[in-house]
Amino acid sequence: MILMLSAAHPPDDIRVVRKEGAALAAAGWTVRHLAPGPADAPRQVAGVAIETYRRGPGWRGRLRNLPRLAHQAAESGAAILHASEPDAWLAALWAARHSGARIVLDVHEHYPSRLDARLPSPLRPLARGLLRLGCRLAARAADAVVVAKDGLAGDFPAARTIAVRNYALPVTLAPREHRPGPPTLVHAGAMTRSRGWPQLLAALALLPPDTRLRLIGRFTDGSEDEFSAEAMRLGLAPRIDSLGWHPHAEALRLMAEADIALVLFQPGERNHQLALPHKLFDAMLAGLPVIAPAFATEVAGIIREAGCGLLVETADPAAIAAAVATLGDPALRARLGAAGLAAARVRYGWEGEAARLVALYRDLAPPTVDSQAALAVL
Repeated sequence: MILMLSAAHPPDDIRVVRKEGAALAAAGWTVRHLAPGPADAPRQVAGVAIETYRRGPGWRGRLRNLPRLAHQAAESGAAILHASEPDAWLAALWAARHSGARIVLDVHEHYPSRLDARLPSPLRPLARGLLRLGCRLAARAADAVVVAKDGLAGDFPAARTIAVRNYALPVTLAPREHRPGPPTLVHAGAMTRSRGWPQLLAALALLPPDTRLRLIGRFTDGSEDEFSAEAMRLGLAPRIDSLGWHPHAEALRLMAEADIALVLFQPGERNHQLALPHKLFDAMLAGLPVIAPAFATEVAGIIREAGCGLLVETADPAAIAAAVATLGDPALRARLGAAGLAAARVRYGWEGEAARLVALYRDLAPPTVDSQAALAVL
């Protein structure tokens, strides 16, 4: 059995459950996801059994819950512990000392730079060095490291590290039919100031008044009231549809009703430079052209290779508005959208990444007859 251990990811997380967990379950393992969440969360998602726990908010709540999380992992009987955040790594490492389980660290972000915004510039190199050392020590104590994007691999020992990228899940979705008329912009997923809502509102104010904006997801930095106040001040509120969070399939359908997808990470954060967000591949699957940051190495490389969007300086509202104006041509939108869809289905499809993950797990602990029988009962 595989226990996917999360200190912060939701019970039905797209990467942890719907991609990685589902691939491992389909290959024959019994897979459980232990994650923070409500007691009434679904008991199974994509072949993965879900078990939730309650914890306090923020980092303080996560740290206080760490001993209990480690104990639950040690008592789980899992052959492999798949840990998805640094505090979950620590819980897995402690649990494995008592249970003998093997450990896979799943790396989603550039952790050495996580404290940059909280520290004065002179202290950042020291903090990065210490955090990088912590990552390497954790990796040496684990059996394998899985990174969600290529740019993260340099902080971990090469011999133990493989890339399993956040590429596109296969979905059945009618892509957008691009027609003449005023465009609707769409931003999906988490929204924050550093993900560009101030620049987005300023750009929308520069565009014709029939240009609309659709938001699918949540504000995750507490800035929603500021966003609403600024939209009201600029006279943009009637042009914005805030649809909130939706399950992945429904969010994709709502995205495919728009015309242009936005990825507006702002410069200054290493994680933004290395980002490889689900929303990029969702937009490609929906047949939408993407406006994205030129500085974001992996995103920009995909858009250039696939020919599916425009790269801009996302800190400049005028550059965003100019890109939207360029994409006012429905024939151009259709051409870029079709290129993105083709690339998402083949070059950037999840199947190859899933096969790499399954091969790693077969080396660590092949599925047993008992686990396959247990999977059939779920």
